[in-house]
Amino acid sequence: MVRITIPYLSFRPNVDFLRTKQGIIHRISWRWAFYAHVMTSTFVLLLGIFQFLPGLMKRYPGWHRLAGKIYIVLVLFISGPGGLIMGFYANGGWPARISFIILSMLWMGFTFFAFVLVRKKEFEWHADYMVRSYALTLSAIALRLYAFFLPSIILLEPNTAYRLIAWLSWIPNLIIAEILIRKKRSKAQNRISSFSPKQEEALPGQ
Repeated sequence: MVRITIPYLSFRPNVDFLRTKQGIIHRISWRWAFYAHVMTSTFVLLLGIFQFLPGLMKRYPGWHRLAGKIYIVLVLFISGPGGLIMGFYANGGWPARISFIILSMLWMGFTFFAFVLVRKKEFEWHADYMVRSYALTLSAIALRLYAFFLPSIILLEPNTAYRLIAWLSWIPNLIIAEILIRKKRSKAQNRISSFSPKQEEALPGQ
């Protein structure tokens, strides 16, 4: 992601992906959205990783909270809105645009719910929504992986392939996130169920 981002630091209008956007690059709102989204994406990816390292959370809870706050601010106010605006002008026509618009709205929505829930000290629910949020953050990587591998697996017309990739970049991620969340909750429920009344009575201090 860093390697992909570096060429755009020149702010030249004909770099890589921007060559496909010559018809709208003159729009200030789109340029702002593009650079806001691109320049913060790597930071969002890195900050998200640190939200799920148990050792870091236990040993450095202050860093966990700081990284989480920065992640939420970037997604809700910079990268997310930038992605949403870009979604309305995405390549591949409306099938792809609808996908990216939904992706951006869900990304910001899940992140907002994670913020609200942690403020209410609903930490389990907060963690679930952060998993969902980060699953959508990883769509940036998934999209590029599909774009690299899919053409060698399925022969499709470029626009059709891009439309398919637009949906594949986040729906499987979200399905995996839901499976992980339900698996975690099932394990927690099993631990509660296995805690018999006799075990509870045997606890010291009871």
